[in-house]
Amino acid sequence: MSEGTATTTDLDVRLERHRVELTGYCYRMLGSSFEAEDAVQDTMVRAWRSYDKFEGRSSMRSWLYRIATNVCLDMLNAGNRRARPMDLSAPSPLARAALTPRPDNTWLEPVPDARVLPSTGDPAEAAVAKESVRLAFMAALQQLPPKQRAVLILREVLAWRASEVAELLGTTVASVNSALQRARATLAEKAGEGADAAVSDPLDGEQQKLLERYVAAFEGYDMTALTALLHEDAVMTMPPFDLWLRGPEDITGFMTTLGAACAGSRLVPVEVNGLPGFAQYKPDEDGIGHTAWAVQALEISKGRIAGFHCFLDTARWFPLFGLPLRLDGSGEAGSVGAPGTGAGLEAQADEVE
Repeated sequence: MSEGTATTTDLDVRLERHRVELTGYCYRMLGSSFEAEDAVQDTMVRAWRSYDKFEGRSSMRSWLYRIATNVCLDMLNAGNRRARPMDLSAPSPLARAALTPRPDNTWLEPVPDARVLPSTGDPAEAAVAKESVRLAFMAALQQLPPKQRAVLILREVLAWRASEVAELLGTTVASVNSALQRARATLAEKAGEGADAAVSDPLDGEQQKLLERYVAAFEGYDMTALTALLHEDAVMTMPPFDLWLRGPEDITGFMTTLGAACAGSRLVPVEVNGLPGFAQYKPDEDGIGHTAWAVQALEISKGRIAGFHCFLDTARWFPLFGLPLRLDGSGEAGSVGAPGTGAGLEAQADEVE
């Protein structure tokens, strides 16, 4: 920009203030944590390059959301809808369990809370934000056409007025209201599918005790204790494999057969998709330390664990969550920096020229 370094630095700072909320928006739109970060970076670069044309008729926030929406709609033109294993097939009985992977772009991806949930002093606003990135809601969002998805997120999650959404999308208030009505109807149809993740924010005393019992049962590989914690319709998923299991008997049966190598694992708490979760480290074959194995996201319903979702692509997920890939024999964890987020927009814009 011609205004000089001070203005450039100021613009970078102003853009970065919106990064977390924009990442949350793009994640809800795309269902992918990595694609969301790519979309936000593209948004920032486009904003930096076109700032001289920004006339200030709307707020910078609204302007950035307009750019981000267009970026996401362009990315969704390919028509791919990310899903959970139970969105694609029936559960497998334990006797026929087989670990068959599908391509990465099949799956709804996990995301650290800190990357998509801006800090807020309003407990009600924070609760809505967490609910809107939980796996069941995210999976339902993926069933909506892209523009309906954008309308529902902007109106229901971000509480924009219909007139603001109409201006952003270049359409009418009547069209926005119609799209919202159709989107609500689709989500109502999906409301009975998957676990009711009734998780308090913060966790209440009973939920905290449930998680403590879960950690003790899992780390002790005590299947009797684990069975007592699982809802009768509990589901277990393991992307990138399309296998999913239903019910405590099949889940614990899997863990003592195909999953027996997980005995002796360590669990480290993480905040994932507005849900309680853990980074699971499996014992090394040499018996000295523990190696990254899965990011677990837990859904809770009626005082029991109803969803047990294990994301196994450790090379992608553990760095994203700022987690080490190994714990040494003493239980110490090495440090892993989170991926870079956005310095140097000017340089990136110049590269695109």
